[in-house]
Amino acid sequence: MRIKLAYGQNGLEVDFPQSGVDVIEPLFVEGLGNEADAIRQALRKPIASPPLREIASSQDTIAVIFSDRTRPMPSHRVLPVVLSELEHVPKENITLINALGTHRSNTPEELEDMLGRGIFRNYRVVQHRPQERESMVYLGRSQFGNQVWVNKDFMQAKVKILTGFIEPHFFAGFSGGPKAVLLGVASFESILKNHSATMIDSPCATWGVTKENPIHQEMSEIASLVKPDFIVNVTLNKYRKITGVFAGDWKQAHAEGCEFARKSVMRPVEKAYDVVVTTNSGFPLDMNLYQAVKGMSAAAKIVKDSGAIIAAAECSDGVPDHGNFRALLRSRNSPEELLQMIRNATEVVHDQWQVQILAKILSKARVYLYSGLPEEEVRAAHLKPVKDIAALINQLRPESSAMTTKRSPTVANDFRIAVLPEGPQTVPYLCRDGL
Repeated sequence: MRIKLAYGQNGLEVDFPQSGVDVIEPLFVEGLGNEADAIRQALRKPIASPPLREIASSQDTIAVIFSDRTRPMPSHRVLPVVLSELEHVPKENITLINALGTHRSNTPEELEDMLGRGIFRNYRVVQHRPQERESMVYLGRSQFGNQVWVNKDFMQAKVKILTGFIEPHFFAGFSGGPKAVLLGVASFESILKNHSATMIDSPCATWGVTKENPIHQEMSEIASLVKPDFIVNVTLNKYRKITGVFAGDWKQAHAEGCEFARKSVMRPVEKAYDVVVTTNSGFPLDMNLYQAVKGMSAAAKIVKDSGAIIAAAECSDGVPDHGNFRALLRSRNSPEELLQMIRNATEVVHDQWQVQILAKILSKARVYLYSGLPEEEVRAAHLKPVKDIAALINQLRPESSAMTTKRSPTVANDFRIAVLPEGPQTVPYLCRDGL
């Protein structure tokens, strides 16, 4: 059985056994017939809010947050419609803010590709700089005791608009909504505290969970302080077509979008699997190893203890070189030592959350990586490099083992493989665990 995995920009075809393989994908939702018209209608008949055009006057200053390069948000298709509803506002009154979080700044070429030439060249575009305190406004402390600083350009605007896309998130519950503020345009320190070892270790800090999830709770608290005036969130299918538009009040519109995404993306399974093959949903989400942890995390939800996860992520942007992810992974000899280091530290270090999650996955299962990274780089990340996924699966199957004659035939027949061709665009869960 040949299955195409989302890998880079062109995909990766892999031969799987004819039996014992379950392909787990989201319920396919067709893209909207006329995206621009659907977006426009959502802006004019929003959820629990006046129409966008009525929110801003011609004298107002407006800030619009958009997603950075690591997200598949189709800003070049959404923002033109949003800005057309604000055509009564002079262009010089509108600022577009790249919600980088702690990611690297995007190049002018990347920004033009993300936004479209017309928008990039005719509007003021600001790249959020999380480590520049002078570009921030202090909002006080959250209920978790964390100091909160948010982008000054955003805070000083009369009308604040959030854009983004909604999918289950591996520790924030869902993307979109308040995540555009904290994490998108918050200070470096605020993001670090939100991603502390204690917050990440919460059993509620996981896929599709917002209730009692401390990370989501703090994001929502900060968004409430900021008081966004309008939100435009979308959901996407595997072809990056928009399947739903959720605009209006940031809380209610985001909540409706999350429920829409949950119905198609969250997929129940009866039993855990011996092997789970996953991706990170292809480009741009599999640009680096840091991002690829998400696909591994989705697979870890349904792999047996001591089972195997095989991840396919192109990693065209490396580990990456920026940030502390690479150095942290290399700083200890085992996943257990990494977890001990992170949990015992007195200060939060940039990127430790991704290392913490990866180390927890590695404590449960063996993780193999098919990528464009050098083998030494993969091993240094405590992963096992693989050049041929089909061959590896055959090696892992009991009937391929030298011990086959000592095993019961039932063992081989019960060997189960799950494939997540779209990676974390599908979030499987064991029925016993519920949503």
